[in-house]
Amino acid sequence: MEADAFVRHRALEGLGAAGQEALAGARVAIVGVGGLGCPAALYLAAAGVGALTLIDSDHVSVTNLHRQVLFGPGDVGAPKVEAARAALARIAHGAEIDAVQERVRPDDAAALLAGHDLVLDCTDGWPSRYAVADACAALGVPLVWGAAQGWFGQVTVFADGATLRDVFPDEPAPALDSCEEGGVLGPLCGQVGAAMASQAVVRLTGAGRGLCGTLQVIDARDGAWRSIPVAGGVRA
Repeated sequence: MEADAFVRHRALEGLGAAGQEALAGARVAIVGVGGLGCPAALYLAAAGVGALTLIDSDHVSVTNLHRQVLFGPGDVGAPKVEAARAALARIAHGAEIDAVQERVRPDDAAALLAGHDLVLDCTDGWPSRYAVADACAALGVPLVWGAAQGWFGQVTVFADGATLRDVFPDEPAPALDSCEEGGVLGPLCGQVGAAMASQAVVRLTGAGRGLCGTLQVIDARDGAWRSIPVAGGVRA
């Protein structure tokens, strides 16, 4: 009899066999297969999520490799979604992994994200972030959101009426802009991406409320996570 890869999940109070079945039946979209999307996808595939849709228009660059852990030097120049799909297939043989080499825009975001049970926004540009968040709000799909720049990372969940625009009604200052325009700590991306994957599992299995209504912010230099309430229109 084949060993059960998810025996530790089935033994976990609050997740159990029912939660593992929920993961197996879930369809999750990951928008952005970069510093956050790579570890998030890695952990969700390993956790037994049945179907993952990877959405990204970019190609692997050598400057990505210090933080985008699904890729190696041999992947440089390849589409990120295809390289990621190949890497994930070696980890989760039974998962359905779709690669969509497109950039999410306001006019097509809803069509790309429809039919998913949950979306992870792992992008690093505000036009894409707003497009994803607005589409998820319109579709009624929970959104796990994360950001990493410099030494700082952020994670939250938008659902139950809370949206990205409650926290960031306008595009913030460049301190939270693209990783390509400044420095970013590689392991920090892993911390934030793994936290996003944990929140996705919690939401998909009904194990708890998770971070809905709370923005978690980390400064990697002191290692401390700080909680900021964002529910009810409170702005960070």
